[in-house]
Amino acid sequence: MELGLSGKVALVTGGNRGIGAAIAAELAREGVHVCLVARDRARLQEVAAGLASNTVRTAVHAADLREPNAAAQSVATAIAAFGRLDILVNNAGATKRADFFTLTDDDFLDGFALKFHGAVRMTRAAWPHLREAKGCIVNIAGVGAHQGSADFTIGGSVNVALLNFTKAMADIGIQQDVRVNAINPGLIETERYTRNVERMMREQSLTREQAIAARLATHRTRRVGRPEEVGALVAYIASDKADFIQGALIDIDGGSTRAL
Repeated sequence: MELGLSGKVALVTGGNRGIGAAIAAELAREGVHVCLVARDRARLQEVAAGLASNTVRTAVHAADLREPNAAAQSVATAIAAFGRLDILVNNAGATKRADFFTLTDDDFLDGFALKFHGAVRMTRAAWPHLREAKGCIVNIAGVGAHQGSADFTIGGSVNVALLNFTKAMADIGIQQDVRVNAINPGLIETERYTRNVERMMREQSLTREQAIAARLATHRTRRVGRPEEVGALVAYIASDKADFIQGALIDIDGGSTRAL
């Protein structure tokens, strides 16, 4: 499907690996110039080099989005490189998974600082440029927002906050020509997924096949999702084909979320 994104500019946070890198790759395939933001400059440059072509330009900005000035600096890098900004993808932010009673206040503050406050600051910094371009924001949250999980108290809480923020900004965006939506990935085959499988293997003395089967049984899905599937969904939502999608919270989880 021709999405009509060629020549547009996207800023993708957490773009150095996993879902973020896959989103950037899919946008680049559609002809979008991409600015990648994450802490690991070497990894960012490696990903960016793989995306660049005769028709697609890339830029990178190494930053810790927990820092108050990092968002504004990231947006400034994109504007300096490309002169405009059409798409913001707030993807950065892993949160600690553990028994609640072992988690500290600092663990919770750190989880909110990167994924939630980072997205808030990125939205604030990018908004004037997105408004000028009649652009869009796609927030990457997670299906953990839908129900409480004993070992995911931080991540679930952060995801809920990000979804509510998405709805609030979509309400503003209706009046200011900025579309704001969120995607909730389920079980996706990333480095984090691999680490979780390996942790299960160690802690429960399972083979890799047994650990994967246990993960699928918990999520009640046929298979694990692929990062590029999330990337394709982001590209569609960012395109004019999805112009009437505003304030949507879209699950991409193989059907694991069965509640309304």
